[in-house]
Amino acid sequence: MTTKAYGAHAADQPLVPLDIERRAPGPRDVQIEIAYCGICHSDLHTVRSEWSGTRYPCVPGHEIVGEVSAVGREVGGFRVGDIVGVGCMVDSCRHCAACADGLEQYCTNGFVGTYNGRTQDPPGHTLGGYSQRIVVDERFVLRINHPKEQLAAVAPLLCAGITTWSPLRHWKVGPGSKVGIVGIGGLGHMGIKLARAMGAHVVAFTTSEHKRQDALALGASEVVVSRDAQAMARHAGSFDFILDTVAASHVLDAFTVLLKRDGTLCLVGVPEDPHPSPNVGALIFGRRSIAGSLIGGIRETQEMLDFCAGHGIVSDIELIPAQAINQAYERMLRSDVKYRFVIDGATFAA
Repeated sequence: MTTKAYGAHAADQPLVPLDIERRAPGPRDVQIEIAYCGICHSDLHTVRSEWSGTRYPCVPGHEIVGEVSAVGREVGGFRVGDIVGVGCMVDSCRHCAACADGLEQYCTNGFVGTYNGRTQDPPGHTLGGYSQRIVVDERFVLRINHPKEQLAAVAPLLCAGITTWSPLRHWKVGPGSKVGIVGIGGLGHMGIKLARAMGAHVVAFTTSEHKRQDALALGASEVVVSRDAQAMARHAGSFDFILDTVAASHVLDAFTVLLKRDGTLCLVGVPEDPHPSPNVGALIFGRRSIAGSLIGGIRETQEMLDFCAGHGIVSDIELIPAQAINQAYERMLRSDVKYRFVIDGATFAA
């Protein structure tokens, strides 16, 4: 089936309108008409081949919300007309220990990304959500329960939401927890909202004083400008958990010393250049940990979506037409968005 999309033919070329082919729904497939697709910084990295292994043509997009338009004969969980989502994965091996535990993102044989993953469908790799429709195995389709007027702002939950939810849940953040969120961007603003809704005392860290009021409006109880050594020192040894969403190289020691004994600093951003080596003494003398976390499994992504629907949580977005994608990429590089661009799927065919 021919589908209108936006993608790039090479790393040094802009995204342009494309005609791509989608497979007909198989027995267990769900066909989705895409209403909204968020723009993630990973999209830009992949399109511009800043991470190795980009396959072209590259059609990005893994924050997808849409309506089911067809289902295979063996599909039991979805019907035509359902509002659904697709996140960062469309398949995994389904038989390794990670998959058996519902942690497909850690599939030891490698999960299949919603775009740029190997597939038997033409052109040999997956093509993502910057398109009119997509066909996905029902195991990797998620149910959306938010009201219709919130659907555009739900799209970033499929990546930014689950990327922050998964570590917050894994490290058992809840009432009584003191939690730090480093960075107030696409990921960080979701981390603040989720940690607050989970009952934690949330402290936002930013390098910019002008972001203070924004962080408080998002739900932070306190805001610390990390360049202020005295303000940082006042929080020494007091955090149960700190979620670091910053994807640029920076000194981690400034945050490890803020952890309590047995506290954890969790990284979810992958910097272009490595972080400076941390001071091991700060870890040893407090039994502190530096850890990492990758998106989330399908089961916990559904849990996150249900939690967000129940608490009225969505991302803060700017809705754009597909024709503005290249400009959005340049603005994203300047951090000129609060806090996520979302593409209106109705404009892919314009």
